[in-house]
Amino acid sequence: NRRGSIVALIEVGQQAPGFSFTNQDGATVSLDDHAGKYVLLWWYPKQNPRVKIEGNGFRDRIQAFNDKNAVILGVSFDSPGDNKAFKDKFSFPYDLCSDADKAASVAYGAAADASAAKATRVSVLIGPDGKVAAAYATVKPADHPDQVLADLDRLG
Repeated sequence: NRRGSIVALIEVGQQAPGFSFTNQDGATVSLDDHAGKYVLLWWYPKQNPRVKIEGNGFRDRIQAFNDKNAVILGVSFDSPGDNKAFKDKFSFPYDLCSDADKAASVAYGAAADASAAKATRVSVLIGPDGKVAAAYATVKPADHPDQVLADLDRLG
């Protein structure tokens, strides 16, 4: 299990570190852009079938996330161009963000350090207050969207 080399995932209750990503269209996306909302940072290691399952789950439930004042942001080390192709192929209605310098991924615990080749499949839910509301160190792609929705109900 390669998880042993990964730093610990950020803890619930901590102030969420700020971030600045480049989305699939080359625009900057930051935590401040979504102040007052829940923000799910969903890291995926590389575009592959398991990622598609998870991404489609968020896509197919996007109205439920919108109804709960929640924003989905996919995060990887892939280039904005690769993320755009992936988003377009599966009609994802949310941003796919490139963490090129890996600073946010390291701060949140999705990568051990800036030399990491890919992000770990983890998620972090940030509350409207800017604090970590939930952290998911183990993610089952098919179940994760419903898991996050259940947590949003609980936090609601």
